Amino acid sequence: MIRVTENLRIIRDLLDKAAVSAGRDPASVSLLAVSKKQPLRAILEAADAGQRDFGENFVQEGLEKIAGSRGKGLIWHFIGHLQSNKTRSVAEHFDWVHTVDRLKIARRLSEQRPASRGPLEVCVQVNVDDEASKSGVGVAEAVDLALAVDELPGLRLRGFMCIPAPVRSEALERQAFSRLARIADAARDRGLDIDTLSMGMSGDYGAAIAEGATIVRIGTAIFGPRE
Repeated sequence: MIRVTENLRIIRDLLDKAAVSAGRDPASVSLLAVSKKQPLRAILEAADAGQRDFGENFVQEGLEKIAGSRGKGLIWHFIGHLQSNKTRSVAEHFDWVHTVDRLKIARRLSEQRPASRGPLEVCVQVNVDDEASKSGVGVAEAVDLALAVDELPGLRLRGFMCIPAPVRSEALERQAFSRLARIADAARDRGLDIDTLSMGMSGDYGAAIAEGATIVRIGTAIFGPRE
């Protein structure tokens, strides 16, 4: 039996230690529990243990979990590739989108966000390794896209997100995360008020935190194998 509450305690302790090792305040790093393909009961257990932020990759699955957890005060992040025909559902029901990689998607989210819900929090996804098979705007275009997104009503640009290619050493992990941190610095130099670097998962959170991650995305280490 997977003990979600105990796993959460362990993960939070590890993130705190990684932050301290990097000379950072542990409070500056938030845990995003990646709940895709996990049962609602596990999410509710995590919520009862104090976890508030959950990440979903698939729109319909996420909508079902949002409906099943109403009243819990949870914050729902969309972290999967977003197709144009799914933007309305995401704009209407999610709180965050980490995977904005095209201005077309950002415009649709902006137009479809209900005013009653307040701005949708968004991050620009950057393909930091220029992998042909991976989503994300190129490194050279990232700041320009962020500037355009920042102008759209209904959205609040929070920062950048990445999923680097797997590598064999922490030094190489840090290089990829450092690229995203430099993009964020360049965006600030262009006048953008951003505070979020969504980067790092179960296998590389230490390197991500050392390079400035503010949101770390962890799933199976909390919930166990996906159903």
